[in-house]
Amino acid sequence: MAQVTLGPDPSTHGARFLAGVPTAGRAGAAQDDPTPGGWMPGMRVADRLAGKRILLTGVTGFVGEALLHKLLVAVPGCTVVAMVRPKSGQPAEDRVAKLLAKPIFADLDDAARARVETLSGDLYDVPPLPTDLDVVVHCAGDVSFDPPIQSAFQTNVVGVKGLVDRVVEAARRDDGTYRPLHYVHVSTAYVGGRRRGPVMEASVEHTVDWRSEREAAERVAARIEDTSRTPAVLSRLLARAEKDHDRAGPLAVAADAERRRTEWVLEQQKAAGGERARTLGWTDVYTFTKALGERVVEEVAAPVLPTTVYRPSIIESALTTPHPGWIEGFKMADPIILAYGRGELPELPAAPDSVMDIVPIDLVVNSIVVVAATPPPVGAPAYFHLASGARNPLTFRQLYSYVREYFARHPFDMDARGAVRLAEWRFPGARIVERALATGERAYSVAEGALSLAPRSDRVRGWARSLDTQKRRLDFLRKYMDLYRAYVQVELYFVDDRMLALHEALDDADKAELGFDTAVVDWEHYLVDVHCPAVTKAVRDYDVIRKRRNKQGGPTARVVTPRDPAEPLDPAAPPVLAVFDMDGTLLSSNIIETYLWVRLPELSARGRAKELAAVAARLPLYLRAERRDRGALIRSAYRRYAGADLRLLEEMVDETLTPHVLERVSGAAIRRVREHRAAGHRTVLITGAVTPITRPLAPLFDEIVSAELDVDSRGRCTGFLTRPPLVGEARAAWLRRYAGLVGADLSQAYGYADSHSDLPMLQAVGKPTAVSPDVTLFREARRARWPIEEWRTAGRTARLSLPSVDTSQAHLPG
Repeated sequence: MAQVTLGPDPSTHGARFLAGVPTAGRAGAAQDDPTPGGWMPGMRVADRLAGKRILLTGVTGFVGEALLHKLLVAVPGCTVVAMVRPKSGQPAEDRVAKLLAKPIFADLDDAARARVETLSGDLYDVPPLPTDLDVVVHCAGDVSFDPPIQSAFQTNVVGVKGLVDRVVEAARRDDGTYRPLHYVHVSTAYVGGRRRGPVMEASVEHTVDWRSEREAAERVAARIEDTSRTPAVLSRLLARAEKDHDRAGPLAVAADAERRRTEWVLEQQKAAGGERARTLGWTDVYTFTKALGERVVEEVAAPVLPTTVYRPSIIESALTTPHPGWIEGFKMADPIILAYGRGELPELPAAPDSVMDIVPIDLVVNSIVVVAATPPPVGAPAYFHLASGARNPLTFRQLYSYVREYFARHPFDMDARGAVRLAEWRFPGARIVERALATGERAYSVAEGALSLAPRSDRVRGWARSLDTQKRRLDFLRKYMDLYRAYVQVELYFVDDRMLALHEALDDADKAELGFDTAVVDWEHYLVDVHCPAVTKAVRDYDVIRKRRNKQGGPTARVVTPRDPAEPLDPAAPPVLAVFDMDGTLLSSNIIETYLWVRLPELSARGRAKELAAVAARLPLYLRAERRDRGALIRSAYRRYAGADLRLLEEMVDETLTPHVLERVSGAAIRRVREHRAAGHRTVLITGAVTPITRPLAPLFDEIVSAELDVDSRGRCTGFLTRPPLVGEARAAWLRRYAGLVGADLSQAYGYADSHSDLPMLQAVGKPTAVSPDVTLFREARRARWPIEEWRTAGRTARLSLPSVDTSQAHLPG
């Protein structure tokens, strides 16, 4: 009687685990023979596929690209028909030509490239297939773990149905019979869902109806979209948008509210897919829909065509071919590896003895080629697992140990902070890790609330940067804890008896070129010497670029190219605009200060004290107005000008206040304005300050737009303005009109401002710079990669100090 092994035993490296079924090729196991008809003596895989026309889907993806290369190299007698989706402005033929120009195909000659034909097609609308196909290998699919529920069904179920219908159609003869067109369906080993113990190479047992689930998914997605437009949801999203962007203006609020709505829809549709999958026993919507896709294949293709369902586990970089470590993009384990090396993954809720079932991409494509050459009988679909966990298990603790070993030898360099300090994982369990993450999320919320009340400064912006980094880490941890929890706590292994028997049936020459026994992988060598160097290379290359950019100033300094004085100005050339805000940008001031500068000198000592007390009492109101609507703040503050003589205000600025204003101007700001003027640019000042305050800066600007105080018949201020103040979106609108009037191209214009309320103006120009920004603008500038500069005031004048009457110090600093 055959010995039966009930579970994987790491001590028997390379052993074949029967898992309760006869092993293929053993006596009495003919019904499990994975090579129906057997291999003809001396017949190579290339000979079995010689002259065959093989349709591939997904050739622009990781597996499809490697498989295309392997077929062109190892099977010189076949023709590959690549079904590729055209993109906007890029036909399918151009995409295939671009694909063949990639380095992986550099070893191919013209004859090999000529064996690739292109079929323009899409899984959303599969075209009729050629009727002379011999094999179809379906590699395309949505590989995201958390796509929106309707997207997962559209690709992994509806798309599969459309393809297999066309495959069956292409194989049907005129007399109603079918040619033996071999359909190979690439799925995933995790398609069985949240199982424990051995997972067999067989059809997944479940009673879920894919048709009703597909229809339900579409209804759920549509219902979420409709719900997002209900008053309850919209009012909640609008309130959040107003809190963050009210100062920038109603259009900015509306744009952010719509952004939040679409994000809400996406997150809800993702959650719907995940929750439905888990209620039916799957880990996520990806494995759920892949299982239903297999059921489509079993119902439509298997009864009339030779059909193979091929299931790899976690596919990672190449072991040897086309070269060690070849990979494109980041795969399942790679974000965790990179985050650990960056010091951003203090712990993960993984079971240390869970098996990370990894298979290198070259073993995957080798086995697909052999599977494609081994069609099963019609009506008896074949199932194969390419996995490593049963015979060569890699536990999560081993994975952690090898990754730590690699980064200990080759740490990421974090500039001045030196090498990254690697976390030491203790594997405390999912509950403890979840509790620590929840604590971190609560602490972030408290710190973010405190930050919103802090005054702007370098230190506050540093806190914002640290908080943003912490938020990214928390979001990363939350995402990957939720996505990967089921994969890092697994208690299963994939039986691969049929796949191993297929490997053993190869002759020695094919084993050398097309072998796929995963027991040969030395995990320490693979992870430390092959895989980790490959997945970190792109990050290290980027770090080199980032360090070079930082040394050169990078996006932190705007450079104005000077004009050659020898070249005369072309009066017909469109002007280049350089637009500046004043308060907080050119001057270390705000409208409350500038009001006091103008008003206090003309008052008696008693009047000054009374005015200061009145302003101080209203400061909370002013601060609230500033956070909500800068226009409201300006109107409220300027009501205090009521009764002032405008002519006397102007005289007082010219005769007394000018040096006080100028000593507040940043030397860096003056130099930048002068650089623009020297370059022949038209300088524009847009400010919410009243016009008298701008008079000291008039020599620097070609155009000044400021707040005009309304006066009565006696020339006294009424406390109102002659027109709404230019703030937020109004500045951007004025700038667009002004550019049109003078013939300027805003994509070539410069802009400088400090406040989130100026975001629309900065977005309107092609070369924006955030100057000493508040936290919100600071974050927007970092997100958009705008230069961020600090223009400090040279003087040490105390805030609210009265201007000196000595005008001899009036000069432009810098």
